[in-house]
Amino acid sequence: MSKIKACIFDLDGVIVDTAVYHYKAWKRLANSLGFDFTEEQNEKLKGVSRVKSLELILQWGGITKTDTEKEALATEKNTWYVDMINQMKPNEILPGAREFVQSCRDAGIKTALGSASKNSGMILDKIGMTAMFDAIIDGNKVSKAKPDPEVFLKGAGELHVAPKDCVVFEDAIAGVEAAINGGMKVVGIGSPQVLGEADLVVSGLSEMSLEKLKPL
Repeated sequence: MSKIKACIFDLDGVIVDTAVYHYKAWKRLANSLGFDFTEEQNEKLKGVSRVKSLELILQWGGITKTDTEKEALATEKNTWYVDMINQMKPNEILPGAREFVQSCRDAGIKTALGSASKNSGMILDKIGMTAMFDAIIDGNKVSKAKPDPEVFLKGAGELHVAPKDCVVFEDAIAGVEAAINGGMKVVGIGSPQVLGEADLVVSGLSEMSLEKLKPL
């Protein structure tokens, strides 16, 4: 049994749920272009980059834009999104997340954030959790999207822990694959049907305990 030395957490869907804000911002953009955007469509954008998300939305709306126009639209959407997350409060932390991260730290396990979001720092600040992570790896430090393991490998590197001694917590299929590609153990947050590749699946960090890490 390998002794777990580090836990690396994705942000969105694991620590907080900003999907609702992404949804509202994309919907506003779609509406401004004259068509609607549904929650079902929003589900398909989970773990997808901003640029790729915009391309899918334009495709669904049957709209063609130049690269320059796309860039302007993506920026506009992000401005609306940032305005919303700027209002976030600590009560938006998902149930059990703060407690579990704290229990890892109390047990001497290092903690890192591994998120593709470029707004991670601001979100952690708003919810008062910045000091709970020994390393924060986000979209400003990585260039490759999940399932490439870059974000998690950088996290392990900054913590000075070998990948095999790390456990990743992820709610997206691409994130689970990224952890596996990086040679790490992975706990899926969500449904076993969707995240079957993970070593363990729980519905949320409120269901997680240090005991459950031991068999990994």
